[in-house]
Amino acid sequence: MAELLKGIAVSDGVAVAKAYLLVAPDLSFEKVSVDDVSAESARLADALAKSTSDLEAIRSKAAESLGEEEAQVFDAHLMVLSDPELIGAIESNIKDNQVNAESALKEVTDMFIGMFEAMEDNPYMQERAADIRDVTKRVLSHLLGVKLPDLTMIDEEVIIVADDLTPSDTAQLDRRFVKAFVTNIGGRTSHSAIMARSLEIPAVVGTKEITQMVKEGDILAVNGIEGDVIVNPTDSQIAEFNTKAQAFAEQKAEWEKLVHAETITADGKHLELAANIGTPKDLEGVIKNGGEGVGLYRTEFLYMDASDFPSEEDQFNAYKAVLEGMAGKPVVVRTMDIGGDKELPYLKLPHEMNPFLGYRAIRISLAEDGMFRTQLRALLRASAYGNLRIMFPMIATLQDFRSAKAIFDEEKAKLIAEGVNVSDDIQVGIMIEIPAAAVLADRFAKEVDFFSIGTNDLIQYTMAADRMNERVSYLYQPYNPSILRLIKNVIDAAHAEGKWAGMCGEMAGDQTAVPLLMGLGLDEFSMSATSILRTRSLMKRLDTTKMAELAEKAVTECDTAEEVVALVEEYTAE
Repeated sequence: MAELLKGIAVSDGVAVAKAYLLVAPDLSFEKVSVDDVSAESARLADALAKSTSDLEAIRSKAAESLGEEEAQVFDAHLMVLSDPELIGAIESNIKDNQVNAESALKEVTDMFIGMFEAMEDNPYMQERAADIRDVTKRVLSHLLGVKLPDLTMIDEEVIIVADDLTPSDTAQLDRRFVKAFVTNIGGRTSHSAIMARSLEIPAVVGTKEITQMVKEGDILAVNGIEGDVIVNPTDSQIAEFNTKAQAFAEQKAEWEKLVHAETITADGKHLELAANIGTPKDLEGVIKNGGEGVGLYRTEFLYMDASDFPSEEDQFNAYKAVLEGMAGKPVVVRTMDIGGDKELPYLKLPHEMNPFLGYRAIRISLAEDGMFRTQLRALLRASAYGNLRIMFPMIATLQDFRSAKAIFDEEKAKLIAEGVNVSDDIQVGIMIEIPAAAVLADRFAKEVDFFSIGTNDLIQYTMAADRMNERVSYLYQPYNPSILRLIKNVIDAAHAEGKWAGMCGEMAGDQTAVPLLMGLGLDEFSMSATSILRTRSLMKRLDTTKMAELAEKAVTECDTAEEVVALVEEYTAE
C-alpha cells in the first residue's frame, strides 16, 4: 500500500525509481571451534579473492568517474588484502586456535588496527588503520554471505535511501543512475543537501523514518520541490509525479534561456549572481549556469583532499585555474575554514565540547602562522591572473581582522620585494557569520573592502540552535525578523562606507528569502550554481522599490518567521 512521508525539500526535481538502501548490514557472528581447519582456510582464501575482485572493479569504476587520483585510495585497500604478514597471521590463528575464519580475521585485524591507531604522531599509520577496518568489513561480508552497499557499482536507476549521506558517499554518486536520494536526518544546509543541489539530484531530507519504512527494491516517488516521498506509489500517483517531472523539465528549459542574460530586476537594477564552489572542477557548473562570479571558493577542500598540508605551488595552481577560468569576473576566495565539522587527519585539533564554537577557521590560521602565510602567498601570486577578492572566515573582533590583514600586508610586501607580480587591486573582506561582527558592522565597514554574510552559521549562532540537530531544527529560521535585522545592519553599514555586501550562505538562493534580500539592498548573491538561473528568473519580475517596502515591513512589523513568509507571499503573488 502506498505510504506518504513528508520531509524537507532541499534539491529541486522529481524522480520515480526503485530504492537502494545505503544502510550498514549486520556483520555479527559467533566465535566457534572447528575441526576442519583446512576448510576454514579455504573459506578465508575464497573471501579474500572475492574482496580483491570487488575492489579491482570499484577502483576501475572510480578512476573512470572520479579520476585516477581519487581512485588511488583503493590501491591501499588492495595492498592490505595481499599483505603476507596480515594474511599469514589470520591463517595461523585459524590453525593454532582451531577457530572459524570470521573470528580469526576479526581478532587479528583488531590487533593491527589498535597498534596503528596508537601511533598518534604518525598520520600515515593511522590511515592504514582505517584501510584495514574497511577491508575487514568487506572480507567479513563475503564470509557471512552478506551484501555490502556500494555506490560505485550501481548500474541501474535507483533512489538512495539512507540515515544520512557523508561527503564521500555523495562524491561517489553517478548521476546517470542515482535519480534522487532521501534521508532520515539533515536540513537545507547539511553537506548532503548542498551536494545534491550541485549534482542537480532531487533530494528530500529529514524524513525521520525512511530507512525503517523502505525495503530494498521498493518503488519510491520523490518530489524534491515540495518535500513529498511516496513509498510504493499507485499507477495514478506515478503518472502524477511524471507529469510534475515533465513540468519541471520545461521550467528548467525556460530558465536556461537566461544563461547569457544579465541579472536585471523589473525596475532595471543590476544585481550580481555568483556561485559557491569547492574545487576548480566546479567552474564548469558556474559557467554552464551563467554565474557572474564566484562568491565563495571554499579552499578547505584543498586541505581535506590531501595527506599533508598542500604546498604553496599546489595552492597557487588551484587558485590560478579558478581566476583564469572566470576570465576577469570576480572570485571571492575564503581562507582555510577547517574545524567544526571539517577535520584534517594530519592536523591534530584538540577534542572540544563545542567544536563549532571552538578552535577553527581564522583562529587556527592566526595560531598556525606558517600555514596561513603559505596560503596567502599562493593567493597573492595567483592574483595576477584574474579578479581576486580574499575573505577571512569566523571573524569575531576587529583585532581578528587586523591581525589577519597585517599578515596579508607583510606577505604582499615580501613578494613585491622579491619581484613577484602581484595585483594592486585585491579586495580584502570578511565573512559575517558571528553575531558580534554583525552587530559591530559599522566599525568593521571602515576597515574592510566588503562583507559576505554566511547565513548557515550566522543563523545557528544567533538562534543558539545546531543546524544539524533534528530536535532543534525548527529554530533554524532564515526568515526570523531577528536574522533579517542583523542582515539589514550589515548591508546598511557597508553602504554607509561605500562598500558592497554579499551573501554566500544557502539563504542567498532561497526563493522566499531573495525578495527580502533584494529589499534590504544586498548587492551580491552567491549560491549553488544550479540555483542561479531560477533566481535570475525570479529577480527579473521583482521591483526593488516594492521589495524595499516588503523588507521594511518584515523587519519592523513582523514578530515571527511565519508572518514574514506570509508577507513575502503577499508581495510576490502574480
